[in-house]
Amino acid sequence: MSTATLSVRRRTIVTKNTAPYVFLAPVLILFVAFKLYPYVYSFWLSLTRSVGGRQEFAGAENYVRLLQDPLFFKALGNTALVLLIQVPIMLALAVALAVGFNSTLLRWRGTLRLAFFLPIVMGLVAYGILFSTLLNTQYGLVNWVLGGVGIEPVPWLGDPMWARVSIILALTWHYTGYNAVIYLAQLQTVPRELYEAASTDGAGPWRRFVHITLPGLRPAILLTVVLSTIGTLQLFDEPYVLTNGGPDNATLTIGMYLYQNGFRYFDFGYASTIAYALALLVALISFAQFRLLGRRS
Repeated sequence: MSTATLSVRRRTIVTKNTAPYVFLAPVLILFVAFKLYPYVYSFWLSLTRSVGGRQEFAGAENYVRLLQDPLFFKALGNTALVLLIQVPIMLALAVALAVGFNSTLLRWRGTLRLAFFLPIVMGLVAYGILFSTLLNTQYGLVNWVLGGVGIEPVPWLGDPMWARVSIILALTWHYTGYNAVIYLAQLQTVPRELYEAASTDGAGPWRRFVHITLPGLRPAILLTVVLSTIGTLQLFDEPYVLTNGGPDNATLTIGMYLYQNGFRYFDFGYASTIAYALALLVALISFAQFRLLGRRS
């Protein structure tokens, strides 16, 4: 075999080996520039403090500060409250809607599915403004309707308890239909023969729901629980637009507290520390949910 032939074969082999990396290069460059680099730089910021407009290395100082910060734990408690109350209510309603949408007895099923799914299409800020208008203490439509039946105006956005209720109502309205569609898609994969066999054996609607519907929904329930948990832990838009974290920090969330430190006080080191604490919290809770809900019964 001639030297020229060997040279051509080597070039062909090199080209075949390097071609995939050439095609992947744009994606890898974008990933490093817009994903990996921000993660690494944010971690570096969490180890610094701002002195005279410059970032100086501070070691674990910000993490120690975080563990001693009562406002962070206040925001954590507010976020946990929404997570523990709103998410179960929303997902329970979504399951009920999905079962209703899947029933052959329901008329206009397509129209109703669309109507309940439409809120997710509305932008987060837009629907936040919508609810702030509806729940306005003096001029809001909700208090006007309550007044029409003899109920005193409710300080939806001015009282700590009612402000939390307002956030929960807004989140439930916005995301219930979205989760219901996910459950409906999963329900439609459950064989109808299972329901027919259960009915033949004398199982009532409740037993069919518990022993067929819920097990059939298990993968979708795991998905929606994890996604809803992650979304709630990162909650920002709704409290920012509706209450701005008030009154008296009653609706201050971890996401809002991170934003305040980073873009109101320009303490990027501490804001990055909060971000990494939030990321760790999300990872731990998601892992626990996968272990708990992902197990086979």
